[in-house]
Amino acid sequence: MLLKSWISANRKTQNSGLVHVPAVAKSVAGEVRAFCFKETLSEKLRVSLVEIDCRVCKVRSWRLEDAESIVRHANNRKIWLGLRDCFPHPYTDSDAQDYLRQALSTQPETNFAIAHGDEAVGSVGFVLGRDVERHSAEVGYWLGESMWGHGIATAALKAATAYALATYGLWRIFAVPFCENAASIRVLEKAGFVREGIMRRSAIKEGRVLDQALYAFVRE
Repeated sequence: MLLKSWISANRKTQNSGLVHVPAVAKSVAGEVRAFCFKETLSEKLRVSLVEIDCRVCKVRSWRLEDAESIVRHANNRKIWLGLRDCFPHPYTDSDAQDYLRQALSTQPETNFAIAHGDEAVGSVGFVLGRDVERHSAEVGYWLGESMWGHGIATAALKAATAYALATYGLWRIFAVPFCENAASIRVLEKAGFVREGIMRRSAIKEGRVLDQALYAFVRE
């Protein structure tokens, strides 16, 4: 499925504090209804905040006040087992503060909160490729256990994929879940990612050697 609509030039609204972007005519799954970039001035750095409405949740910019909810949802061994070792466990308030400082200072913004209501309950982010792979990016995501089974991860991944393709000028977004992580693989497949292969004995987690699957969403 192709991304048919590209984000057009921002139109600033005087005195509103908002930069409006026209609704996406057709997103990856038809679930991203609009992109709205709220613009604020933080000290000497102008920051554009992202908020994508994907019905069952929102994909939005991180806020410093999200630290408490990050710890509440991320401090879970079940989540850690499906992620790389750079994701801390136990997950402390200090870890959350360090992560937020990094996420908020990175330009372009590539890491986003998955929010249910106004609470950050997970994350989705991208590692942009370089050099000959500069039109590719890796996507990663996690969601708090209390939010599992409600279609939130799938909706967030679809929305974030559409946003990344349009914003970063990408042709390809890929993910490498552990083959034993059936839930994450289902999310990728529901979001339109296609399995390209198996990378045998390519990872080690908790002392176990694991296979990883290679999934990709390619814009033709």
